[in-house]
Amino acid sequence: MKIKFCGAATSVTGSCHLITTDKYKILLDCGQFQGGKAMDAMNYEEFGFDPAEIDFLLLSHAHIDHCGRIPLLVNRGFKGKIYCTSATADLVEVMLKDSGYIHEKEAEWKNRKAERAGKALVEPLYTYNDALESLKYITPVLYDQLIEINEQVKVVFNDAGHILGSAIIEIWIEEEERISKIVFSGDLGMTDRPILRNPTKIKKADYVIMETTYGNRVHEKNATSIDRLIEIVLETTRRGGNVVIPSFAVGRTQELIYEFNRFYEDHSKYKKELDKLMVYVDSPMATTATEVFRKNAQVFDEETKAYILKGDNPLDFKNLVFTRSSDESRAINFDHEPKIIISASGMCEAGRIRHHLKHNLWDSRNSIVFVGYQAEGTLGRYLVEGQKEVTLFGEKIHVSAEIHNLEGFSGHADRDGLMDWLGGFQMKPHDIFLVHGEQESKHDFADLVKKELGLDCTVIDSVSEFQLNHVTTLTSQEASADEVDKEEIMKMRERIADIHDDLENILYRTNLAVGDSISPDRMVEINNIILELQKSTLNLGSTVTLEEEPKTIQVKVQEK
Repeated sequence: MKIKFCGAATSVTGSCHLITTDKYKILLDCGQFQGGKAMDAMNYEEFGFDPAEIDFLLLSHAHIDHCGRIPLLVNRGFKGKIYCTSATADLVEVMLKDSGYIHEKEAEWKNRKAERAGKALVEPLYTYNDALESLKYITPVLYDQLIEINEQVKVVFNDAGHILGSAIIEIWIEEEERISKIVFSGDLGMTDRPILRNPTKIKKADYVIMETTYGNRVHEKNATSIDRLIEIVLETTRRGGNVVIPSFAVGRTQELIYEFNRFYEDHSKYKKELDKLMVYVDSPMATTATEVFRKNAQVFDEETKAYILKGDNPLDFKNLVFTRSSDESRAINFDHEPKIIISASGMCEAGRIRHHLKHNLWDSRNSIVFVGYQAEGTLGRYLVEGQKEVTLFGEKIHVSAEIHNLEGFSGHADRDGLMDWLGGFQMKPHDIFLVHGEQESKHDFADLVKKELGLDCTVIDSVSEFQLNHVTTLTSQEASADEVDKEEIMKMRERIADIHDDLENILYRTNLAVGDSISPDRMVEINNIILELQKSTLNLGSTVTLEEEPKTIQVKVQEK
């Protein structure tokens, strides 16, 4: 078995890894490179493998640097299934359609300039219709569901806590009468963050492919960043300025909405100021993504579920305005009242945020607040590093606004979070491959892992391929499902108890009592039923009925 690192090898973006067995070729992610012209040019290069030979793709989550080249992969011959969580399936539709549209518009703009200059025309990386075509291959699955892809490969998607639907993927591969387990971290989230659950700890693996975005940095506490954000908002708006927040449309925007919702509800002493202070989410994709979040409440953390079950909508409040049309977006910049503007893209490389920066960067009354990772070569990175003049739409803009970088909002685990996750393995992995980080970050993290955990890591510094040794720490029984212990049974009981009374009655009527001697296969079956019921229960406006058939249980959702 071999693994080839085709992307996220020299930088953070372009996640793409190829696993080759004696029978199959498996792709982990197929992301777009981001970070300036040099990185963008890499998107047009060949994949380093024949897309038509890939049997299936496992997608960790819907961020463009993990899914953004999927339409190109399909264009060049891929025709296999793309497995991802159901929430990721909903989000990736939004992301890829938007990405295809942007590529088309950028090509149109470049071609208008090329025609005037007598230069050759360019083709978009892919189109909106290409994105639509690629969505036909998406196959949604549930968290914690054991999926038998074929006779050789089984997978489980575990919650990564990074964005809605993000997954840590466990892959069991049987080859030459040996079973090996690969764990792909995807992007790991921070613990104890709003809306999403904490990243899942994995107990065993032979091989680990792990991200290191913040492998040598520790974030300030999320509560500190929230308090500082509110201080910046109040200080800025009191002097008559706007607060502009470049934000990733998926994940960060929804967390900001959640936090502003709490602030507007809980701070009556600022009521007079807040009554007039509008919060604009100026991104059609962010607006649609927020709707997707509302449809997937079954994967929220317990605090957010409690909000929903008591009738509150944590992703909406009185002063929140979503804008879709270009006219609505332009009107924001001709409104002279202080306001908060949340707009994409998070690294300021495209989208409406660039227009808002053009209108706000020059004014010292305003504040620009960064709440996520800024890749090398991006406009966001230049601003965070203190650049005092930037060019937007051909016009030089002097930077007079205050620039703030609140890392506590980051959706990526920091150094300590990464160490905590890696330390959760109860059995030492044979190999740990570090990807998805800048060079210094990966090497510093490898040194720390060696010092603190006594584990050797392989730092991926370039596109490279490795032969995986025939070593396994797992038995065939464990490959079917991890051993079921008392703790897991208790967790299952608690989850059943948390579902509404009518669902408890359903489980009782169908004799799904959880006993201490339950088999792993039965555990998986019951777990999948609970997941489906949780999803149906938390989608407001739906009722759940259940019909019995011999040896099967079907859940039907009827809209009221």
